[in-house]
Amino acid sequence: MEKLIYTAVSGAELNNTALRVSANNLANVSTVGFKADLEQAQSMMVTGSGFRTRYHAQMKPVTTDLSAGPIMDTGRNLDVALSDGAYLEVIDDNGNPAYTRSGNLEVDADGFITVNNKRVQGVGGDIQLPEFGEIEISPSGLINIVPLGGGVIAEEAQLKLASTDGILIKGKDGLLRADNLQPLDQDDQLRLRTGALEGSNVNAVQEMIKTMNISRQFEMNVKMMKAADELASSGNKLISGNG
Repeated sequence: MEKLIYTAVSGAELNNTALRVSANNLANVSTVGFKADLEQAQSMMVTGSGFRTRYHAQMKPVTTDLSAGPIMDTGRNLDVALSDGAYLEVIDDNGNPAYTRSGNLEVDADGFITVNNKRVQGVGGDIQLPEFGEIEISPSGLINIVPLGGGVIAEEAQLKLASTDGILIKGKDGLLRADNLQPLDQDDQLRLRTGALEGSNVNAVQEMIKTMNISRQFEMNVKMMKAADELASSGNKLISGNG
């Protein structure tokens, strides 16, 4: 009975974690540039004398689906959809570089270009613009402005479009970072599309089906724990002669 309970408890814990991951994905189905989290499990043998026949379910580290989401036309000059493999560099709350596919750019009160309140980086660092009447971003990420009141178009900055062949890990803040925490290199071959945004890559229907399946598995594990407890109680009564 102990083996059954152990297996059921570890399975229920795994289901609980998977439900949290799936719920977070569903909550971000409309978040611009969001990348779905992926949970994976494996069976692990319990080590030690007398445990060779015991296995429990163990959650592998949560990974991220970096596939592209759908492109939505917005017509807004500060909205950019990045080509496959491209990332914008931003500065996180700790002052370190991080990366995102979210392209809903803003210009704050001090003229800095931001995305989700994080300063977007150009090839030379923060991008601070003077007051302007119009703004355009080229497919290569070059930022051009028309001064307030009109005048000659001026090149102000170049967005840093970064890429990597390495592993990117998503933090609790939703931003991506290289597994070695080093800045990614600028890639001049990358392009973007203005007046458009990349949506979340979460498939809402598939995620809802997954959530229902996980819920059923959780209920099954709870029933297994209850059944194991009842069988253990019955066995104890028989042994004690009170059955």
